[in-house]
Amino acid sequence: PRNLGIDWRWLALWWYHFFLLWSTIDGQTRYSIPEELKQGSVVGNLAKDLGLTLSEIFDRRLRVASQTGEQYFSVDAGKGELVVNDRIDREALCGQSASCVLPLQIVLEKPLNLHRIEVEIKDMNDNSPSFQTKELSLKIAESAAVGTRFVLESAEDADVGSNSVKSYTLTKNECFTLKMKEVEDGKAVPELVLEKPLDREKKAVHQLLLTALDGGNPVLSGTSQITITVLDNNDNFPVFEKNNYKVSLQENTAKNTFVVKIAATDADEGPNGEVEFSFGSRTPDSVLSVFEINPLTGEIHLKGDLDYEKASSYKIEITARDKGVPEMESHCRLQIDIVDVNDNTPEIVLTSEPQPVREDAASGTVVALLNARDADSGNNSKVTLRVPKGSPFTLKPSFSNNYALVTSGPLDRESFPEYNVEITATDSGTPPLSSKKIIPVIITDVNDNPPVFTQRNYNVYLKENGVPGSILYSVSASDLDFGENAKVSYSILDSKVQDVSVSSYVYINSDNGSIYSMHSFDYEKLKVFQIQVQAKDQGSPSLSSNATVHVFILDQNDNAPAVIYPSSAAMGSLSHQRMPRSAKAGHLVTKVTAVDADSGHNAWISYRLAEATDASLFTVSLYTGEVRTKRAVSEQDDSSQRLLIEIKDDGEPIQSSTVTVSIILEDGLHEPILDLRHKAAEPSKKTGRITLYLILSLASVSVLSLVTFLILAVKCIRNSRSSSTCCMRRTDSDDYKNPNRNLQIQLNTDGPIKYVEVLGGDMLSQSQSFRSCMSPMSEYSDFTLIKPSSTTDFKEVISVLDASLPDSTWTFESQQVRRKQSFFLPLHSSPPLLLGSIDELCAPMNRANIQRDLVPPPYTHSTRNSYIAMSWVRRSDALNIFKSILFFCEEILDIYLGLKFYSHGW
Repeated sequence: PRNLGIDWRWLALWWYHFFLLWSTIDGQTRYSIPEELKQGSVVGNLAKDLGLTLSEIFDRRLRVASQTGEQYFSVDAGKGELVVNDRIDREALCGQSASCVLPLQIVLEKPLNLHRIEVEIKDMNDNSPSFQTKELSLKIAESAAVGTRFVLESAEDADVGSNSVKSYTLTKNECFTLKMKEVEDGKAVPELVLEKPLDREKKAVHQLLLTALDGGNPVLSGTSQITITVLDNNDNFPVFEKNNYKVSLQENTAKNTFVVKIAATDADEGPNGEVEFSFGSRTPDSVLSVFEINPLTGEIHLKGDLDYEKASSYKIEITARDKGVPEMESHCRLQIDIVDVNDNTPEIVLTSEPQPVREDAASGTVVALLNARDADSGNNSKVTLRVPKGSPFTLKPSFSNNYALVTSGPLDRESFPEYNVEITATDSGTPPLSSKKIIPVIITDVNDNPPVFTQRNYNVYLKENGVPGSILYSVSASDLDFGENAKVSYSILDSKVQDVSVSSYVYINSDNGSIYSMHSFDYEKLKVFQIQVQAKDQGSPSLSSNATVHVFILDQNDNAPAVIYPSSAAMGSLSHQRMPRSAKAGHLVTKVTAVDADSGHNAWISYRLAEATDASLFTVSLYTGEVRTKRAVSEQDDSSQRLLIEIKDDGEPIQSSTVTVSIILEDGLHEPILDLRHKAAEPSKKTGRITLYLILSLASVSVLSLVTFLILAVKCIRNSRSSSTCCMRRTDSDDYKNPNRNLQIQLNTDGPIKYVEVLGGDMLSQSQSFRSCMSPMSEYSDFTLIKPSSTTDFKEVISVLDASLPDSTWTFESQQVRRKQSFFLPLHSSPPLLLGSIDELCAPMNRANIQRDLVPPPYTHSTRNSYIAMSWVRRSDALNIFKSILFFCEEILDIYLGLKFYSHGW
């Protein structure tokens, strides 16, 4: 029945602690459980106490992190309960500490969060009191006085509180009783008190049993056998100078250092007064391995290493024993306190692994949880953490040396895809100790960078007549982002080329940026166009950028020269010309003029006499196409001459065309100038009056011109004092400051037939195109109004023209372009007299100085319309005005001579 009662009380106590008590103090949850619970025993319902659902426990991967290093607890994810994971021995965890609390950290992820709980381990009476010495021997002189006390060994109990040692008992005997003696630390030690004088002769040995009892339920006990030997008389005990010694040592004290000297004296003489010192018989090995005592002098030295973190204090019993018979001994206590030295570096422990962070993460995003520890005490254990300056991370303290690593600034994966955050832990000791820990943080990509082309503008030069489907060019763009955010696709933005969508001309490979032609190009129809290429990444949202591809069509020699004069002669047809038999060598018979639709070298034209009735009679100029006689015409020459003239360009391959000129030699035809002089010598009444009118007109114009010139000269001299020149600069004219005027010039100076397109007009009005066609070695030039034309990019045209110019003298400067107003006056004269030529205006574009021939061409040219271009430059230039006056005078003379020819019926 007694055993049954004990079992029932034990079971009730166990169930009492099983239903644990928990409370939340200052935001922390505490549980209380007894030690030695079975594995799987429930500690508490974490899900309920932390306000979490079972799904949150699973999704956020709740786990337990113990600061002790041992995992005594785990979480049942199915129930949300904290359960015992391993055997818990309170004595092994907390020793003799009155309170035993295990701090735990509950870690939640997504987002990272940390909860602190405490589990108090309640002591169970599972340890019996025990004596270090199971058998104790005492030697007591028979002369010992009644009341003499002998210190006995104290029992030790690993339990604490009421479960520790509470009382001692001694077996009944006649001479000795048991008393308790209070010591300074609040503990009581048993002493054996002599109650009756000893008589060695009656009883030399006494056997006693010392029993120690704890306060647990049930009560547990331990025993020690005491054997007392009664000795012969040595009636003085050694006496210590102090009953208690207390010293302090730094934990970094070197070995063999002197600690303290214990002193004791004995009133006896001889061997009975010689004292030897030793550690008490119950001194543990942990003390004997660190300290040693000199038995003769009582000096104590350090022979081992001190560690405050293992033992902060030593309490040692010192025995002084004489050499008498029987031996007399006495005891004192030595307390050695260890002073902490800052000899432990702080330690940084990751509570959770660092999580990848998006580069657009907001400031304050939790990256990792960590804890700082220092095994020292006091200020030596106070740890501060810091991160390097300039780092986009910072530490946010929570509780009990726990920190959260959070973002504190903008992140850029393209600059730093990964950070190795160096955290330095420093304690407050003297000198301070520190340690470092590297925490790797991976930055995940966000689509924040658009694709970037290698160039903003690309220039592509493409030969005309290419094969459809051939590659034009490959553009390339790169994206600094990663993965899908860096995958680039290419497309062509819709635009118009000659009112047609650009997609009908070209297409692009969306993967590699290669641009292909959809058909061949004709330089004569399309010289330049633009393609807008867009590069777009695959991010969300996607980003894009554009680049412009300028495509320049290069001319190929795919056009044969076309004959424009004789204008009535189609290609390969016959042209009839008349020539007097009196013509001398070098006589200009006719001139063949051709143009080539190509440009550059492909449009350089040369003329050659391919076939002739009499090849010795005629020659053709290589570059001008002028047909002249090589010798004087003789009577033996046929009256009908046939010439086959071949016209070739300078391209590769060479293109050519032919024209046939039929020349009829006639008698009675004379030179027009000679007839003019002859007829001019025969005055008549009909022309006399006209001559008078012309002379009066010429005189009036001359006088008016002279007066105008004198007025301008005087005005220029007056203004010369305040200005270095009397000519107004072009930039001073208001007409040149008008921003609404566009003037563009397109030149073709490669072939024998030169032409210039002048594109001008208001910004909002239709642009007009004027083309001047000129032959560089002819005696006259044609100035023809061709047609309106659209405006093209002047700089692009000039750059293409410069590349095809035959020599360095063929240059063009946009600063030299002057706006002009031109008037075209047709002269229907027979024969026409070309005293002024447009060649003078275009002299910089001719390859050679053109020497004007004042001898008029044959009268067979009477059907041509010759145009005299009179041009005034808008500037106050007295010299130019003077030249204009002379030009008017020259034209008056031309009109006069023309009327003379007309009056003679020519």
